[in-house]
Amino acid sequence: MKARTALSFFLLLLQNLGRPVFYLILAGLYLFLWLSAALGRFLFFLYRKTKEFLLDQRQQLKRLTLPQISFKLPHPYFPPLPRPKTILAFFLVFVFLLTVYFFYSLFLPLPNPDALVSRQIPQTTKIYDRNGELLYKIYRNQNRTLVKLNNIPLHLQQAVIAIEDAEFYQHHGFSLRGILRAIQKSLTARKIEGGSTITQQLVKNVLLSPEKTLKRKLEEIVLSILVEQKFSKAEILQMYLNEVNFGGSVYGVEEAAQTYFNKSVSDLDLAESAFLAGLPASPTIYSPFGTHPELAYERQTLVLNRMVQENFITQKQAMEAKNKTLSFAPQAKTIKAPHFVMYVKEQLVKKYGESLVEEGGLEVKTTLDLSRQIQAEKILNEELEKVKGLHIQNGGVLVTNPESGEILAMVGSKDYFDLKNQGNYNVTLAQRQPGSSIKPVNYAAALSLGFTPATIIPDTPITYHVPGQPPYSPQNYDRKFRGNVSLRTALGSSLNVPAVKVLSAIGVNRMIEQGKKMGITTWSDPSRFGLSLTLGGGEVKMVDMAVVYGTLANLGQKAELTSILEVKDAKGRILEKNDPKKEKEEVLDPKIAFLLNDILKDNEARTPVFGSHSLLVIPNHTVAVKTGTTNNLKDNWAIGYTPSFVVVVWVGNNDSSPMSRVTSGISGATPVWHRVMAELLKDKPEETWPIPEGIVRLEICPATGSLSCNLCKGKWEYFIKGTEPKTKCSDQ
Repeated sequence: MKARTALSFFLLLLQNLGRPVFYLILAGLYLFLWLSAALGRFLFFLYRKTKEFLLDQRQQLKRLTLPQISFKLPHPYFPPLPRPKTILAFFLVFVFLLTVYFFYSLFLPLPNPDALVSRQIPQTTKIYDRNGELLYKIYRNQNRTLVKLNNIPLHLQQAVIAIEDAEFYQHHGFSLRGILRAIQKSLTARKIEGGSTITQQLVKNVLLSPEKTLKRKLEEIVLSILVEQKFSKAEILQMYLNEVNFGGSVYGVEEAAQTYFNKSVSDLDLAESAFLAGLPASPTIYSPFGTHPELAYERQTLVLNRMVQENFITQKQAMEAKNKTLSFAPQAKTIKAPHFVMYVKEQLVKKYGESLVEEGGLEVKTTLDLSRQIQAEKILNEELEKVKGLHIQNGGVLVTNPESGEILAMVGSKDYFDLKNQGNYNVTLAQRQPGSSIKPVNYAAALSLGFTPATIIPDTPITYHVPGQPPYSPQNYDRKFRGNVSLRTALGSSLNVPAVKVLSAIGVNRMIEQGKKMGITTWSDPSRFGLSLTLGGGEVKMVDMAVVYGTLANLGQKAELTSILEVKDAKGRILEKNDPKKEKEEVLDPKIAFLLNDILKDNEARTPVFGSHSLLVIPNHTVAVKTGTTNNLKDNWAIGYTPSFVVVVWVGNNDSSPMSRVTSGISGATPVWHRVMAELLKDKPEETWPIPEGIVRLEICPATGSLSCNLCKGKWEYFIKGTEPKTKCSDQ
């Protein structure tokens, strides 16, 4: 029986490979036999030479005579030498038996193809906050509604075939061309792409383990060929469409249609079918409810384009489907901190794979503090409600621990479940212009080049002429000029003109490099940026800004953001554990970080623009803070920090439409930031930054930046030792 199965397998294999490959195999077999014969002749040659050598040695010993010693050497026994053909025959028999054993051991443990309908019971993955509060359950429900193939729309069948296995009706279980094409794309485009057929995916998901080994891949191919023998193409496609996972507990096309569109699969149109067909490749990444819903629509477009290539639909039908607005069924609100949970789930999938995350029974302890999360969500919603008349529709809040980089709260939008307004779009991961909130990076680079908080910078009109670009004349937020100001006042009051002049003096590339060191990940192309970079001309992410300001709060030590404290598998074994005391990278001189912190917490330095009693002040607490608003009123930021907390707040609109009116430091993000920070610091002791070694404090003349004299009203200022002024203002 097994011999018959093996023979059938070889015949199907040769049929599937095609005639050219069949001839190639015959040529390889001929080469193998030729090499075997050559090896046999070589062994025979060695055997003959050894025999001649021994005979010669015996003859020499016979001639040897010793006095008064007489003995006879025994005649060595040499068995008759077999012929070369006999040696070759024995060698080929050995190789044949070895090959038979290999295929026997491969076929012996294979499961029965009839077991396609049975599979192992999956276990639920649970995501908790840092205090053990359950945030979300990730699981794959075994319950599904089975449907016959004739009840599944033809365009859904074609969409799945086009994107997953265009040669489904031509191959006999696996596609050699598909495997070679996947290898080619992996090498040329450096993009991992699977070469599995629909039959292989069905076998892999139902009959085999998820391990990635050569033996398991061979088993997958063998089983796929046997399944193709046993079942028709229609039966295989029907089983696949009823078994495939569409995300979480959604299994099979009927459950997918009900979950995503609240309708039966038989009622799906072309646009909806193409959307569903794109999900199985990675239900987390392509989910319309996930972190990047825009990727789901890109995947739908790819499916429709493939359908056109395979002549399943026309270009006109594809365009109509692409332009149709999809209406998704509302998700059940069984999730807490949804933006954060989806962020964590995406990280888990990248690290452990979709199958283990959704079936492996993982226990994930995260960094989130649910009580702070709920508090931040409440504050954001209340404050956005107050300014809805200013066309401010959305906002985000991010709270982190600067020392460890742990995310304590992540509010990605006003309402995650408001899908009509892209509520599931996580703005903390989006690229937005930071406005003046990026200026500390510019001044960090300047302070490292010898600038001091007392350096005088002219806040006067200036126009820059760059070849090939229109003249650039920076303006302050209030359109006023203040003459000579200190660097402390320029940064504290967020004056634009001095910031541009400083950047012009140190060079744009220095600011870019400083930003990358401190945590900015979006400035990969320096040629895009000019002097407006210090005013927010380069897009950044909220998560990056949390790292930048966390570096300042941590006196120059950068801690990358982390969302996971510990991951255990279903047996309680620890797969990963975060060490909050792990060594951090020093990316900024602690003395420079101290000077920036001292400026950003100086209420007197920001009073000329924001007033002495603005919302940037947290009573009874020392807090460093910076705001930012883009000139086009599309983005408004407030970022503040202490040694223990960093709070990043953004308000605006997802579609980048401008807000009607927003006043930095008074409206927009600042009220949200003030309330969140005040709640965090409530009942907390006062914290401030220690003065690093190498910092000196001197009384200076605020008008000149030199040492004070009897003719001026002195002011105390910090300097890095060696940069302090040496002369008095009366000497100038």
